[in-house]
Amino acid sequence: MIENAHRLLGNPALNIVLYEPEIPANTGNIARTCGAAHMRLHLVHPLGFRTDDRHLKRAGLDYWHEVDIQHHQSFHAFQDFLKDQGHAGMVIGFSRHANMLYTEAKLSRGDYLLFGPETRGLPKTLMESVPCYRVPIWGQVRSLNLSTTVGIVSYHYLYDMDLF
Repeated sequence: MIENAHRLLGNPALNIVLYEPEIPANTGNIARTCGAAHMRLHLVHPLGFRTDDRHLKRAGLDYWHEVDIQHHQSFHAFQDFLKDQGHAGMVIGFSRHANMLYTEAKLSRGDYLLFGPETRGLPKTLMESVPCYRVPIWGQVRSLNLSTTVGIVSYHYLYDMDLF
């Protein structure tokens, strides 16, 4: 299984949190981005796929050993994890329904970027509990692909924090 063979980061630049992701290829692409940029990936269950899913493995190619992955059985379990860690970083959400642009957020090393499932997005209760931002869309499409959005915002913040 994928979660058994992975890197452990001592102090990740950022944490990517996928709340109940549904599409294995998106999660695999995001995992590859996390491995490339030394970000920890948090998967909040339930997942819409199994972690030994061939599509998930294929999307991550042979980079899974480069990804620091933490599994949380629920969002409550993720919150408990944050408390146990002394809540070292801020959690901010991303949704097409948010009012503020992602470029307005000020992040620090170790913060958590929270993304919802592909078909539903972040639940309203989560959006009300954390600051939320959006990536602008000028065309007539409903939303951007989840892995594209993670790539846009994470690299923006990594660059903004002068980690390159």
